[in-house]
Amino acid sequence: MAPCPAPPLPPDTAAIAAKYAGAVPHEWGVAVTGTATRLAAAEHRIALTFDACGGPQGDGVDADLLGLLERERLPATVFVNGRWIDANPGLTAQLAGNPLVELANHGTRHLPLSVTGKSAYGIAGTRSPAEVIDEVWVNHNRLLEIMGRPPRWFRPGAAHCDEVAAAIVRDLGEQVMGFTVNGDAGATLPAAKVQAAVTSTAPGSVVIMHVNRPAGGTAEGLAAAVPQLRSAGVEFVTLSGAGSLA
Repeated sequence: MAPCPAPPLPPDTAAIAAKYAGAVPHEWGVAVTGTATRLAAAEHRIALTFDACGGPQGDGVDADLLGLLERERLPATVFVNGRWIDANPGLTAQLAGNPLVELANHGTRHLPLSVTGKSAYGIAGTRSPAEVIDEVWVNHNRLLEIMGRPPRWFRPGAAHCDEVAAAIVRDLGEQVMGFTVNGDAGATLPAAKVQAAVTSTAPGSVVIMHVNRPAGGTAEGLAAAVPQLRSAGVEFVTLSGAGSLA
């Protein structure tokens, strides 16, 4: 029997910080260079992704939404922040063991990912390549310990980053993941608007919603949208189950 290959060496974070020292970004937003926003050649597939942001008013759990995913056997990619893991360690471990769920990295402190301190929605971002690395890598290692394998996808706090930060994420072995359709506007939309947003998705869409705010209309709206999409032949996939991204 051939020996198992050795696990890959972790990236040299000091070398990555030095590589991007002084780099000046020219893009800022939710779809900068280096960000994937949809599935490539997806035919009738769409990916449901959910953020678990953590922090004040963000540590909650939408049990109705999680129950819907399980009941309808809906594959989902859940981006978990370090603060949400702190508040929900048992549930995080449970999700990691659920074959329908793929856990992904939503950062250590839920910060927008900037090398110059840019802000999004009033949240101050990271201020240097070293802070970008810290925001990604601390939670990367935490998820590695929880899952037994490294996370593949990273979504910054507020989904905002610059293209230099996106390149740093790539060098750390993850892919910045944006979205095609905003399904619940941070879990602030009523059910009817969630339903309308989700059912408007085109093939190949990546939908962003939230699993940490149970008072929103996400669960009810998605429950109404799922049969409509399935009757139209839509297949739901995780990001890793989708094949290539665009």
